[in-house]
Amino acid sequence: MKKLSIAYWISTGLLTALMLFSGITNILSHPDAITLFDHLGYPAYLIPFLGVAKLLGVIAILVPGFPRITEWAYAGFAIDLTGAMYSTFSVGDPVSSFLIFYILLFGSYFFYHKKQQFDTTSDKAIINSKLPV
Repeated sequence: MKKLSIAYWISTGLLTALMLFSGITNILSHPDAITLFDHLGYPAYLIPFLGVAKLLGVIAILVPGFPRITEWAYAGFAIDLTGAMYSTFSVGDPVSSFLIFYILLFGSYFFYHKKQQFDTTSDKAIINSKLPV
């Protein structure tokens, strides 16, 4: 369980840190974010919206106890990354930098489910061990 937990927190910590940094720069409408959106052909009014969505996604992944919301946050991050990668590809820029984001996203998602599965089986084992025979 310890290795599983370490792998989960490394991948999730890096993923949420990257998304948090990106979200904050978007919320603040940093000039680099505006330049990037202009280059991709998107209107600037989308920048703060995406920043707030990323910030809410980070909170949803880090706060335990809401598995359905966590699933939606992972889905939102996958959609965000896929849209960003496709937009980058469409304007002729290299998309190889997105590989690290996908590795972190799918690693965090995989270990999240492994952790959930382990917690569920551990709870059942504890409950079953307390039942009188």
